[in-house]
Amino acid sequence: MSKILVIEDEAAIRRVLVKILSEENDAYEVFEAEDGLKGIEVIKKDDFDLVLCDIKMPKMDGVEVLEAAKKLKPETPFIMISGHGDLDTAVNTMRLGAFDYISKPPDLNRLLTTVRNALDKKELVVENKILKKKVSKNYEMIGESQEIGAIKDMIEKVAPTDARVLITGSNGTGKELVAHWVHEKSPRSTAPFIEVNCAAIPSELIESELFGHVKGAFTSAVKDRAGKFEAANKGTIFLDEIGDMSLSAQAKVLRALQENKISRVGSDKDIKVDVRVLAATNKDLKKEIEDGKFREDLYHRLAVILIKVPALNDRRDDIPLLINHFSKKIADEQGAVTKDFSKKAIELLKSYDWTGNVRELRNVVERLIILGGKEVNEDDVKLFAAK
Repeated sequence: MSKILVIEDEAAIRRVLVKILSEENDAYEVFEAEDGLKGIEVIKKDDFDLVLCDIKMPKMDGVEVLEAAKKLKPETPFIMISGHGDLDTAVNTMRLGAFDYISKPPDLNRLLTTVRNALDKKELVVENKILKKKVSKNYEMIGESQEIGAIKDMIEKVAPTDARVLITGSNGTGKELVAHWVHEKSPRSTAPFIEVNCAAIPSELIESELFGHVKGAFTSAVKDRAGKFEAANKGTIFLDEIGDMSLSAQAKVLRALQENKISRVGSDKDIKVDVRVLAATNKDLKKEIEDGKFREDLYHRLAVILIKVPALNDRRDDIPLLINHFSKKIADEQGAVTKDFSKKAIELLKSYDWTGNVRELRNVVERLIILGGKEVNEDDVKLFAAK
């Protein structure tokens, strides 16, 4: 049920509002408070889906109630109730975060429509938060080792800034997880996160992919097309495997970082972009610079903050946690029951050489869940996960 609180000092109007809302919808559970101070006490103790609040009240007026409540429960929508002389104040309360206002005496249709709209918006906010948590869980960083702890501490410090981050590490270590966490903990978290796998895009197409193109720029360019940098405006772009990017594309990326401008392929028109750049590579970029395959000036632009993701062999103590995490995740995905792993099975898995890192471990856990017994034991590991 939707819980609605009515804060109104005039008993007659309060009774009317409570009666209208209670009779309109069985799903509305309506509470009341006779003044602003009482209203704040109730809000402190309970969560409401909506508050209707009079503006002119003794002890504590509606504006003060709104300001105090927004500090306590910022997501709770407020509909302000205004007398004839309070209209200017009512409009100002919307700048302070009120959803809307209704005038006294309340028009029935206007009141019910405003209430429904406010509740719909609250439901949408809640759904978005749940969805964001689900998305975040997909990129959860699992581990309590010193190495992972250091990375988490680094992310906490770096994420609130706009500093560029270069993430290094072998394939399968989880570099993309670090990038996602930097974005999700940043002020840009509500804006786009655009991922580009530089190794998967042919060198002749990478510039068009990153910066877009205009119609006629090349044979298949039949219309104007925006690139990834434009798509990531106000958000974050993650250049994965940047060590595989062509030198000509590197030059354009360097310009984008220096000037916050890009130009589409086939155009000399500058487009301003506000993008945070995160990059990752499994290559030794300093050696690539020596070999003339990577620009040194671009390296220094990207590597403001360096985060090295350790190989799984360097954090074996995290393997039991990862096995448990993957077991639950795979069971959820396949609609199956989570399987336990015996202590001996876990110890054997800890002893293996994980050249494919966390990605390889996940594949092995999935194989053992499918092929192993009700409890995955040492024999299952030897049979289905032999190294």
